[in-house]
Amino acid sequence: VADDCHPQTLAVIETRAEALEGMPEIVETRLTPMPEAEVRNAPAGSAFAILTHDHALDFLIVAEALKRNDTAYVGMIGSKTKKATFRNWFLKSADGSEAQFARLVSPIGGDAVKDKRPQVIAALAAAEIMTALVAHTAASNADHQAPRDKVTAG
Repeated sequence: VADDCHPQTLAVIETRAEALEGMPEIVETRLTPMPEAEVRNAPAGSAFAILTHDHALDFLIVAEALKRNDTAYVGMIGSKTKKATFRNWFLKSADGSEAQFARLVSPIGGDAVKDKRPQVIAALAAAEIMTALVAHTAASNADHQAPRDKVTAG
């Protein structure tokens, strides 16, 4: 739930009910057999961090997110090999483009810190996502500002 203390809404979308058990109250949870449909219905400016238990499901969700042109962030957990496999599938089978693929962040969390512990990757990914959301909001605000009158000295 977005409010003054929590400016972002966090939703965890899952296909497995047991994976949603024990989530903090501040986290919105959604159980669905088709998480890619949730991507289609998400508000403009959303960030998507894809962290499923199934590569094929990851690919479906990422493809839906990349086909939107209004996302702040699309990231997928995985290796460089997984990203290359996804690229081949996305371009050949999912009617994706190189420009769309270029927006994918994978692996998430960047490569500046060489630490593979899950909690470190989670912290780096959270920072990466928040940075993308702030940049997207700033760009959106700049696009919507009224043009200023020109002042000509002469």
